[in-house]
Amino acid sequence: MTAVLELPAEKVRFAGDGGGEYTDVAPEPQTHPRRRPGPVSPRDLVPEREFVPELERVRETERTFFVAATEARDVEALPDVPTRNITNLRQANDARDLNALFRAVNAKLPVGGTYTGCVETCEQVKRRHFAGRPRWRAWPGYLLHFLYRRVLPKLAPTRALYRLLSRGRGHALSKTEVLGRLVYCGFDVAAHWEADGELHFVAEKRRAPSEGPPPVSGLLFRMERVGQGGRPRNFYKLRTMHPYAEHLQASLYATNALAPNGKFNDDFRITTWGRFMRRTWLDELPMVVNLLRGDLKLVGVRPLSRHYLSLYPPELLALRLRHKPGLVPPFYADLPEGFDAICESERRYLEAYERHPLRTDLRYLACAVRRIVFEHARSQ
Repeated sequence: MTAVLELPAEKVRFAGDGGGEYTDVAPEPQTHPRRRPGPVSPRDLVPEREFVPELERVRETERTFFVAATEARDVEALPDVPTRNITNLRQANDARDLNALFRAVNAKLPVGGTYTGCVETCEQVKRRHFAGRPRWRAWPGYLLHFLYRRVLPKLAPTRALYRLLSRGRGHALSKTEVLGRLVYCGFDVAAHWEADGELHFVAEKRRAPSEGPPPVSGLLFRMERVGQGGRPRNFYKLRTMHPYAEHLQASLYATNALAPNGKFNDDFRITTWGRFMRRTWLDELPMVVNLLRGDLKLVGVRPLSRHYLSLYPPELLALRLRHKPGLVPPFYADLPEGFDAICESERRYLEAYERHPLRTDLRYLACAVRRIVFEHARSQ
């Protein structure tokens, strides 16, 4: 295995593949069915244009570790010496407990240390199945893969069977889930790119891993939003995004501009079926529970996350928090374009509601029905 970082030999150590031991000798390269055969070097993991600044940072460090890690113990076995860079040569799909692996890497790195890895995402798996094949031949194989890798692990009665058959390898992971798990485990994603049918990433340690329970990946999604008086409330929807999507909201805001409807442009966190459910409002059905429980009223501003609310002007934020959020937002009354226009639309509604509550809600509800039924206004 080539150590292209040009570091002294005593500063490069290798560990792994599930054995929990480290050595100065690189492990034998393994031929992976989804990866070209032969030695793997860090330059294979980082394209040259992105590699140069990382190389300069690595040259300043004491020690860099290369691991073929599928378990946390592969990383925990590394000696307790100053280490600022860990590169994993195994795909994240093969980690038996991905969060445990990321937490172990976090524990080994100081704040500012980097972790480089790769994964074959669900989207890339689908492209591989269909590449160079007629669709009628590719679909049966892909459906079998979908049922085995993406359905069996999600169902409680078949989860144990899946673990037995897969032996903890080859997990189906979306781009959103992998990057979101990194953020959940205390990293910020510094860069990510696609190469050779894989998604490669460089993550920088910024904090300790989250102590909260990991997000669930079931069809019913519980999200914490800010309710009346600034109190947190749990609201329910059918899942339209990949698991761990909520942990990418801050980074997505920093990299993707807001669309005219106030949502993110090119939001890769939304699933294919999620876009359909949003267009037909099927994802909103569980929020009827919140309506009956009194967390929502029929018409009103939508409940938002704390991060999204932090973008609001202080005066409008205070006005918003005085009132109960609603299921049908004032957005559909005038279809504002852009964040500032949405803020002004909500301000007009809330000020009118404070003067004439019932009359305002009936007027906005009638307008929303007209826009949705006759003008085909849709959520994105």
